[in-house]
Amino acid sequence: MRDKVNLAEKFAQLPAAYQPAIVGYMNDYKLVVVKIEDEFVWHKHDETDELFVVTKGRLTIQFRDRDVVLEPGELLVVPRGVEHCPKADEETHVLLIEPRETVNTGDAGGDRTVEPIEL
Repeated sequence: MRDKVNLAEKFAQLPAAYQPAIVGYMNDYKLVVVKIEDEFVWHKHDETDELFVVTKGRLTIQFRDRDVVLEPGELLVVPRGVEHCPKADEETHVLLIEPRETVNTGDAGGDRTVEPIEL
């Protein structure tokens, strides 16, 4: 990809909260945008770390022993194998950087598991 990506435009194209969309690739990683509202599912990724970058809103990453609150311009790496649950009280825009094969619900599965769309 040698064209710039306007993240605000990509977020505006998302059809719904928790519908991830791929906006680019870097080596074996995908760059994914997602809108987060309310609470997601508790899950972990046994094989990979997961990077959350907040661009709009306020994201809480819940861990079993504490919560971490991210504001726009802040990021957090969740280490592999660590159970977590993202939540937001208002629509929050997040850029995720993760390996191409990463499933959004990690080990939890269920009806919130979806394939990312390409924008």
